[in-house]
Amino acid sequence: MAVPKRKMSRSNTRHRRARWKASTAPLVPVTVDGVRRLVPQHLVAAYRRGLLRPED
Repeated sequence: MAVPKRKMSRSNTRHRRARWKASTAPLVPVTVDGVRRLVPQHLVAAYRRGLLRPED
């Protein structure tokens, strides 16, 4: 595991943390029960298999 050899300044720490922002998952159109829905891309397989049901 990488270990810092020197203390990092508060400014650099906050700048580094600010670059890592979560982004919303891209939505993909999926047809479930004849209705077209937009679902997160990583859940498409679960919706197609019927493991997840879209809420109304």
